[in-house]
Amino acid sequence: MHVPDGFFNAAVSVSAGVVAAAGVAVCLRGARRELDDRTAPMAGLVAAFVFAVQMLNFPVAAGTSGHLLGGALAAILVGPYTAVLCVAVVLLVQAFFFADGGLTALGVNITLMGLVAVLVGWGVFRLITRSVRNRGAVAATAFVAALVSVPASALAFTLLFWAGGTAPIEIGTVAAAMGGVHLLIGVGEGLITAVTVSTVLAIRPDLVYGARELVAPLVLRGADGDVTVTPGSPATSGSSASSAPVAARRPGWFLPAGVAVAALLAGVVSFYASSSPDGLERVAEDKGFIGQADDHALGEQPLADYGDVGGIPVGVAGLIGVGVTLAVGGGVFYAVRRREDGGTGRDGSHEKVSV
Repeated sequence: MHVPDGFFNAAVSVSAGVVAAAGVAVCLRGARRELDDRTAPMAGLVAAFVFAVQMLNFPVAAGTSGHLLGGALAAILVGPYTAVLCVAVVLLVQAFFFADGGLTALGVNITLMGLVAVLVGWGVFRLITRSVRNRGAVAATAFVAALVSVPASALAFTLLFWAGGTAPIEIGTVAAAMGGVHLLIGVGEGLITAVTVSTVLAIRPDLVYGARELVAPLVLRGADGDVTVTPGSPATSGSSASSAPVAARRPGWFLPAGVAVAALLAGVVSFYASSSPDGLERVAEDKGFIGQADDHALGEQPLADYGDVGGIPVGVAGLIGVGVTLAVGGGVFYAVRRREDGGTGRDGSHEKVSV
């Protein structure tokens, strides 16, 4: 659902840009509560994974495809503030390196795919998990949250286009078309999100932000007493924080394994992605406003359209995209993260340490 240049007038484009910039600024501050030396690399991985999976358009109806938005998935894995930054990084890389999503529409895309998708997805997830405090229900809840986030973003697009689109539309007709096709896309989004969350939950439950209150604590017994370390939350006893195993505090092998999966998806599986227009493009064609789209300002660079313009194989372009997203996202999250002091306070006493 990448909005191209030309769909919105200047007032809406600028207004959405202001909203997106304000939202990202708030999330840069809020992400400090979610990111530390352990979780910052995980956030970079999530951004790269979202980029890779967004390349994999899947068919949802005759002549129509869809792809992951990733807002709900990122929020559940690394937290809502960090999730908005993940999606923003992906959209920036796509817009400037691959001419995917307009430059003047960047604020609109961040607002729809970042702020709206994350807010709705995380809100639904938290609403359900507060009532059903069961680790086994996390995957099912993730499915519902992701499913709802997609048509919510599509309907938000419809409202914006009605308010400031460059072509007249019947809002009810377009809302029905956008909501209907993106509900189908939401099913695919929900399945991808549920499978990904359940996989990470099975391997490293301490790295799933949304399940941090549902994971059983790790108890380490030392000569000077018991140390209880809850994944995703601080250690609670007075024993040395350094007694916790390093593997329990760092992603370890999980990070390179995740990068390898993202590279496999972008470098190999992307060759088999559906070539049909996505939901927004299909609705724009059917309702007669596709002609409002302008050519991308960077549409002639070699990587545009994921290598098609420069004759670069889509898999190679995908690998470049994963690398760039990982580097940009990793740099942002490393800079934003909450600094750790090795578990000791200024007075030498042991402070809280995250697993």
